[in-house]
Amino acid sequence: MSGGSIIIFILNIFGALIIAILGILVGLFYKGIDRKLAAMLQSRVGPPIRQPFLDFFKLMIKENIVPENAIPWVFNGAPVLALVSTVTILFYIPFGPIPALLGDSGDLILIAYLLAIPAIALVAGGFSSGSTYASIGAQREMVLMMSYELPLVTTIIGLGWRLNLAYPGLKVFSLAALSTNPIWGLVGPLGFLGALLLLLTLVIVTPAELSIVPFDIPEAETELAGGVLVEYSGRNLALFELSNAVKMIVMGTLTIALFFPYNIAHLLSITGFFAYIINILFFFFKLFIVIFFEATLIRVALARLKIDQASTAYLIFLSATSLMGLLLIAIDYII
Repeated sequence: MSGGSIIIFILNIFGALIIAILGILVGLFYKGIDRKLAAMLQSRVGPPIRQPFLDFFKLMIKENIVPENAIPWVFNGAPVLALVSTVTILFYIPFGPIPALLGDSGDLILIAYLLAIPAIALVAGGFSSGSTYASIGAQREMVLMMSYELPLVTTIIGLGWRLNLAYPGLKVFSLAALSTNPIWGLVGPLGFLGALLLLLTLVIVTPAELSIVPFDIPEAETELAGGVLVEYSGRNLALFELSNAVKMIVMGTLTIALFFPYNIAHLLSITGFFAYIINILFFFFKLFIVIFFEATLIRVALARLKIDQASTAYLIFLSATSLMGLLLIAIDYII
């Protein structure tokens, strides 16, 4: 390995550490904002914004209990796998004007696989715990994951397919390519409506990815006492909470990169370093808006669904919505 390659490797490692730490900190911060806003919408005072940080540190100093009937290496490895896979996605997603660290090495297909790993880790951890409640929660997690994967993948295929028609030979599933060529500029009126349906699909998939109301059926505290997480405590539970906080940033950032990748500095006639700062601040503002509509508003407005209701909603209604969006984009291209 040459000297230049070693330097690039070290810089990538350093960049990965910075992104991982910032991703966790920003995730916990936005999770605090989400909880505060939800409380305000329900006419409650709610916890302080710093509460997720306090919860994390409290869990880290508590005893890490492994059930007697559990499979220890699976039980302890599941939360680590969930956090590592979620943080890894951050390396492939651009943050506004900041390009992805490994943007040239991955695409939306890889991100879709990485998004499935935390759910698989939850399933493995639930089944390995030896708890009946956790096993039921794990079964629900599997059903829910299989239900929302189809509309999610349809959305990804729809965006990539339309970009390929506009720019043959381009890496159409690359987030860099998709964020540089937003779908809104590639379609006409019918295609615009189709893109709105794909956006709606991604918005509705997000609560299930984050395991929040109305799709928190695998945990369902009032029914399963925590379900898939019922036996987790201490550091293991803290890692699962971190994974969920980071995934909130991942889903919000993914929505922005696919549908709202616009910057604002040029509209304000700002250039140079200040333009970079303004665009970063604008990105975090967009992230706040997206999280509010994808997570906070949905879980405040709706009550928990049953597992059969959630599965039907995703497999039938949302899949039909995403396919209709894809069809409208195709018709728009033909005519």
